[in-house]
Amino acid sequence: MRLLLVEDDYMLGNSIRSGFYPYGFTVDWTQDGIAAEAALATESYAAVLLDLALPRKSGIDVLKKLRSTRNSTPVIILSAADGVLNRIEGLDAGADDYLSKPFDLDELAARIRALLRRSSGRASSVLTHGDLEFDPAGNTVTYQGKSIPLGARELMVLAALIEKPGAVLSRAQLIDKVYGWNDEVESNTIEVHIHALRKKLAPELIRNIRGLGYMLAGAEKLRVD
Repeated sequence: MRLLLVEDDYMLGNSIRSGFYPYGFTVDWTQDGIAAEAALATESYAAVLLDLALPRKSGIDVLKKLRSTRNSTPVIILSAADGVLNRIEGLDAGADDYLSKPFDLDELAARIRALLRRSSGRASSVLTHGDLEFDPAGNTVTYQGKSIPLGARELMVLAALIEKPGAVLSRAQLIDKVYGWNDEVESNTIEVHIHALRKKLAPELIRNIRGLGYMLAGAEKLRVD
């Protein structure tokens, strides 16, 4: 899952970017409002983590411009300004949540998962497809009742597929969801992850639609007889 972090505090930004990898989040990090707008204009993100006190352009102005373009990407404000009026201003400007600094990374990750769950209209945090279950809270996967250990990138690829089980995702789309700006991506990286998933789960689990990309096999093919 790919996030945009807009934060000018180097220690906090670096902590979130590096600390979120085990949660299954890839983080692109910008440190001012103008750079954030450029990123939002060219990339697609699952959610935005937005500081308010930014150089060059404030977080509130970035948020207002984002919403003025009818971009509905979920936004969580991260701010040291924790007064009631500050929270009201941020939420009224279009933010979906507001978290005061300092905060715990576990809580921030939980808020992101809850926000993404609500935005997709799901009542449960657990994603299921036939006998396949993925729990984002613990980054755990079970298949036919058995726990399957997966690497971080494998989990991200599987999460992208199970979130849209009827859709075909191209190699480029999967790369965009799994890798950030600072990640090195080999030409066969996605194919390697798909091969590993098929080996650890089931060969027929992920279909290759020639010339288009990958999708999960129909649920009826995944159930145990």
